[in-house]
Parts: sequence; structure tokens; C-alpha cells
Amino acid sequence: MQAAYIDKYSDTEKMKIGEFPMPTVGDRDILVRIKAASVNPIDFKVKEGKLKFLRKYSFPMILGHDVSGEVVEIGKHVTKFKKGDLIFSRPRGGRIGTFAEYIAIDQDDAALKPGDLSFEEAASLPLVGLTTWQTFETAKLQAGQKVFIPAGSGGIGTFAIQLAKLRGAEVWTSTSEKNESLVKSLGADHVINYKNQDPWKVLSDLDLVFDTLGGQDLYNSFTAVKPNGWVISIAGDPDHNTAKDMGLGVVKSLILRMVGFKVNKFASAKKVHYRFLFMKANGPQLEQIKELVEQKKLHPVVDKVFPLSAIQEALDYSKSGRARGKIVISVP
Repeated sequence: MQAAYIDKYSDTEKMKIGEFPMPTVGDRDILVRIKAASVNPIDFKVKEGKLKFLRKYSFPMILGHDVSGEVVEIGKHVTKFKKGDLIFSRPRGGRIGTFAEYIAIDQDDAALKPGDLSFEEAASLPLVGLTTWQTFETAKLQAGQKVFIPAGSGGIGTFAIQLAKLRGAEVWTSTSEKNESLVKSLGADHVINYKNQDPWKVLSDLDLVFDTLGGQDLYNSFTAVKPNGWVISIAGDPDHNTAKDMGLGVVKSLILRMVGFKVNKFASAKKVHYRFLFMKANGPQLEQIKELVEQKKLHPVVDKVFPLSAIQEALDYSKSGRARGKIVISVP
């Protein structure tokens, strides 16, 4: 099968396309003929080696974390799917590799594809959907609470605004002027044009900041959240809780405790809960997302679709930060 891969960690070398053996199908696995995959910031972070402390990968490594496609083979203990089923999935952490023609996925990590969606639209949902779902579950986001979702026109933002509004939250977001109409159409109640106004001079008394930016924005988040509120980050500092969630062991747990010491101390001083969230694969949660999509309560936002042969161009576009919604790879 053909796949897009890297030989080593690098921020300069281009992705390669080459031939790989077919995946091995375990007893609980479904073999999926990939129709589409989507690009996420985690892809270029993995490519550049920024996550090698948290995940151990071997080379050559096929990238890609989201997938939609058709089940073409099932393991002998598979009960949830049959040949011919159309699915979407974010495979669990150690089994990435959706920029390819086939992938084997544990049945617990997949759900039937929303019926009305194209493969490209379905492939855009799993990672952003699960990340947002697990963030809101962790913070117990409820109706009437105030949430800030920065970069509202991006892949995470376009989904998170919809889900937050569906939960009855008051939604604040930031974006550029050209994307204001988009985020308002998704349900944002308050839109801050970050080019003209500093969000952190406007925001206050929030129940949750869903930090997707990291850096100084992460620390600014704590000043805008009320006591006992939450700052949940996918771009900030991991800590001992991250190690526990990922089962990293004692040594890495101690290291991450030190890495996260500053941000946890800052959060404690502000009386705010902090969590670095590393999304977990979850088929049942995807099933709930599927139902909401089929009920027309959520919908994907796809910016551009690239062929597998243009994978490097797609990654570069993702890294530029200009995408409105998701970037998708179509697999012929």
C-alpha cells in the first residue's frame, strides 16, 4: 500500500510517499480502506519530534491521526462492525498512520460514519471532536457558563463553538475580521477581533478557557477565569496528571511534575483548576458525536481537500494557521 511517511524527526525535511506492507489485523481489529484523513497540528508536532517524550515512535513512521473509510476485513473477536461498514475514527495513540491506503484499528476506537457526510467531512471530525468533548466533560461545562475559545475559525474552534453552544454555554471567541461572520454563524455570542483588541483586556469571570495557543496566552487565561474555574490546554505544559493519564511511569511522571510546576503553581495562586489534555481515542464518544451530526446539531467545517500526493503542502498550510476549519486528505 502507499503511505506518507518520515524517516526521522525534522522540521525541514519533506514528507515522502512510498510503499508499505499491509497492516497486521489483530483479533479485535478492523482493517479499514482509507477514503479520507485530516490534518491536525499534532501531525507536524510529531514530525518535528516535539512529542517524542510523551510517545515512542519507530521509523519509518506513517503520520495521520483522523480517518474515515470502509471496513474490508475484521478480526475474529470483532463484534461491533462487519465488512462493508463505513466508519470514522481517531485510532489510539500508538496506532497513528492514517495518511495511507489502509490502517488496522481497534474496534473500540471507531464508530459508524454519520450517514449524510462525505468521507472528507467525516474524516475532519474525530480528533477535534473528541478533544473538545473531553475538554468540556473535564470542566463539566454547563448551560449558562462562560467559555472562551481562542482561534475560533480554526479546526478546533469551529467544532468547539458549536458544541459549547449546544451545551448552553455563553461563548466568547477570537478571530480576525474576515472570519467574524463564520464564527457567529457557528454560535459564538461574543467575537473579539484580536488584531484590534487584546482579548485579555476584555475577558473576565469566565468558567472555562479552552487554551489552544499556549505560551503567554496560557498564563493570561488564569487572569480571566473565576475562582474554581478551569483552564484546559492542548498547547501548554504537560504535568504529572498527563503522565498518569498516559501511563508514562514513575520517571517520566517526576520529570513532568517539574515541567508543570510553574503553571500549576500559577493556577493554584489564582485558585483555578489546570489540566493539560492529551485526547484519548473513544468510539462511544464518537457515536454520540455522530448522533448530533445526524440530528443537524453539529456540522463539520472543511477548508481545503488535498490529495495524498500533496501531503507536504497540506501540512505546510496547516502550520501557516490560515485554515478556516479543517484540512483534509483524500485517499484515492
